[in-house]
Amino acid sequence: MLSLDRLDAALLAELTQNPRAGIVDLSAKLGVARNTVQSRIRKLEDSGAVTGYRPVVDLPKLGLPLQAFIGAELVQARMGHVIAELERFPEVLEVHATTGREDLLIRMAAQSQENLLQVLERIHSIEGVAHTTTTLALTTPVAYRTQPLLDQLTRGAGHGRSTPVADLP
Repeated sequence: MLSLDRLDAALLAELTQNPRAGIVDLSAKLGVARNTVQSRIRKLEDSGAVTGYRPVVDLPKLGLPLQAFIGAELVQARMGHVIAELERFPEVLEVHATTGREDLLIRMAAQSQENLLQVLERIHSIEGVAHTTTTLALTTPVAYRTQPLLDQLTRGAGHGRSTPVADLP
């Protein structure tokens, strides 16, 4: 497990806001040396804590206004097969293995209710899917985020330097 401090959290906040920020800009904004920023980014990447820099895509603006969460109950010992099949669906955004009645939680996007129904029918046809429950997302008042948790996690961790900056985010 990687140990983070407030400087790491601040660096991640800046990269989340602007993944294309340059090392010099990050260095100036955070008040640390360019080499410090480079070594921190390298540490986060090498540890696997940061796995890439991606654009945030607004699916409704691209013609995919419906998002659904599908809880799938599976026949025993079929999870690997079902997951492999779901990976082939372009509409499936992510799949989580869960506890409880449903074995998988599937997040998907669709162009229309008709398209949603077609995808659900394809999911139902996968060998090993016993039952599904679908919930439509009406809005996303809190989008996926990690920064508040990172800020809480590193609150007492210091700044990773001998002279702390009092107003680091």
